[in-house]
Formats: sequence, C-alpha cells, structure tokens
Amino acid sequence: MLLDLTDITRTFGDFVALRGVTLRLAPGRVGLLGPNGAGKSTLLKILMGLLAPSSGRGVVLGEPLGTAADGATSYRLRRLIGFMPEADALVPGLTGVEYVALAGELYGMPRRQAQRRAHEVLSYLGLEEARYRRVEDYSAGMKQRVKLAQALVHDPPALLLDEPTSGLDPAGRDAMLNLVRELATDHGKSVILSTHLLADVQAVCDQVVILNGGRVRGQGTVGELCAVRDDRFRVRLQGEPADTTAFRDDLTSGGVEVLTDNGRGELRVVVPGKWSNWMFFKLAEAHNVAVRAIVRDDETLEELFLRTMKAA
Repeated sequence: MLLDLTDITRTFGDFVALRGVTLRLAPGRVGLLGPNGAGKSTLLKILMGLLAPSSGRGVVLGEPLGTAADGATSYRLRRLIGFMPEADALVPGLTGVEYVALAGELYGMPRRQAQRRAHEVLSYLGLEEARYRRVEDYSAGMKQRVKLAQALVHDPPALLLDEPTSGLDPAGRDAMLNLVRELATDHGKSVILSTHLLADVQAVCDQVVILNGGRVRGQGTVGELCAVRDDRFRVRLQGEPADTTAFRDDLTSGGVEVLTDNGRGELRVVVPGKWSNWMFFKLAEAHNVAVRAIVRDDETLEELFLRTMKAA
C-alpha cells in the first residue's frame, strides 16, 4: 500500500489547511489535482514527515506518520521518499553534482556513495555536461531536472513531485512528463504528482485525487472518474445550417444542455432525466434534419474537475 490516511486534519492557527482527509492508494501514478490553495503542498509535507497532522492517523509505505503530540518524524519514511519541491530550493554556489550529492547525504547516504549516485542520476537526466556548473546559472528546465535528480539520488520507491513542470516551455514540459512516466513504468517508482494542470495528470497518471478547500472531492482511476454517463450524448446531424440551428434551439428549450456545437452538425449534449432518445428523431423530423448518429459521451477530466469545483 502506498498510503492509508484516516481523517487527517492540519491547522495553522485558525486556518484549516486540511479537513478530514481520508485516502487509501495503491502503488502507481497518482495525480493530486486541485487549484492553488487547495491543501496539496500541506498534504505532501505531511506525507514526507515535515509536518505532523493536527489530528488523524496515517501510514505511508508501511511507516506511520508522526503526531502533533510528539512532533515525531520518521527517518525511515524519509529514506523511502524522494521529494521535488515547487520552489527552486537550490543552494547558490554549489555545482549540480555537489547539490545532488548533498541531498544524498541528507537522505542518509555515505558521502562517497552519494557522490557516485549524483553523477549517475545527473547523467540519466541529461545533465552530464552541466554537472560542474553552478546551479544558479542553470536554465529553468535544468533547474527542474536537478531538483528531480536530488529526489532520485537515494533511489527511493516513491516520488512526491510538487508542480514539476512549473515554469517550463512546452518542449521542456513534455520532456519532464516523459521522464516522470519513464521512472514509473520502466523503473517501478510510485509517483504522486501534485499540480493544478489537468493535462499533466492526463499525460502521466492512472489514479486521480481531487483536492479543494482542504477536502477530498473525488478519488479513483481516470477511467472511473470520467466514466461514460447515461445523460451525455454526441449527436451527429445532416441538414442545412439554419435547420440544425433551429434543431439545437428546440433542444435547449426542451431542457437539453448543449455543451458544444462544432457548427458542422455535431453536438455534445446533456439530457434531462425524463428524456427519451426518440425525442431527438421527433425534433429532427420537425426541422427537416436527419440524425446520423447518437453515441453516449464521456466526461473529460477538465469537465469533471470544473464540475467538482463548482459543487465544492
């Protein structure tokens, strides 16, 4: 089990960052999805042992979380996790290899082993030529890779990645996501990818947790959360533009929500509860339009996310 959390709450004075978070996740690629301020970074810090929950209990990779009463953090837990923070968190004046080796020592590795692993990881991530340059002189993409390198140096079974594509151009973003996916699929790493970018989750993750207002608003595989719904359809029409427009307007008057209309006779709609599909054909006949296809439609992750945010 990757993690098993029960009723985790974290407060900062009067501010409640997490409210009764309960999660049970198997190893794999998990997208922690939510807007800025949803509580994602706070949850990651609790999973790392950097923060103790104000209340609740949990186990991560078989290791119990510390409690607010004793302030305990688990050294063994930190050895099992690699953390890539959103902030640069770089040490000016250090070269890439020095920075990554330092991270290895902080994770508990002997100095010589940390230095050897730093060279190996930087080579794997394509920073071999830049390893002796100071980290403050790195480009945005190189800074993200060296942060990933320090999370990998001790070869942990799980990675916690906080906004790993932040500040990257499209090419750099694709390269980073490919690396994360490769680490999971080819090297067996479990990944928790925290982001507000839905496309990053869709590109990498097979499980999703939606967090907003410090609460879990949805959890499951991408397929489960975006399952085909009984009330959503793609309707393909044939007819004159004026007739298909009149057909669409009558649908709306009948309580059907038109999600998209590509202007070429294809609509994506949500029908009301008492709707029957024969009504599509009845309206089509009234407007001299032919119905070429009616296919059940699924909800995109973006639509699910926006709907969840509105309901929160």
